[in-house]
Amino acid sequence: QVQLVESEGGLVQTGGSLRLSCAASGRTGTTYNMGWFRQAPGKERELVAHIDWSGGDTYYADSVKGRFTISRDGNSNTVYLQMNSLKPEDTAVYYCAAREPMYYGVWDGNDSENHYWGQGTQVTVSE
Repeated sequence: QVQLVESEGGLVQTGGSLRLSCAASGRTGTTYNMGWFRQAPGKERELVAHIDWSGGDTYYADSVKGRFTISRDGNSNTVYLQMNSLKPEDTAVYYCAAREPMYYGVWDGNDSENHYWGQGTQVTVSE
């Protein structure tokens, strides 16, 4: 069983910054591909960014490109999401996700079979 523990989110003003972290614990010796999703009220859970097990390959949604940075500590299972130039539309519950390194399917916010999920943390950006 893989468990993901996220840091607390918070309230920040427009233009501010916030860093989220997520630590995954699972099978010894396994380095997971990890990512972040977010879900705003009344909207679908959307992919924000993901990073592969080596840290060498990253992806960002167009809405956050240039503002958010996903990173990890070497090949550890701790991942960070540095969020800069925050906007009110970034307000959402942010979820950390992890996947087995050999799973190559799409990152799916509705999938609990191939994705492990954190509990979610609220990020609120005020006007």
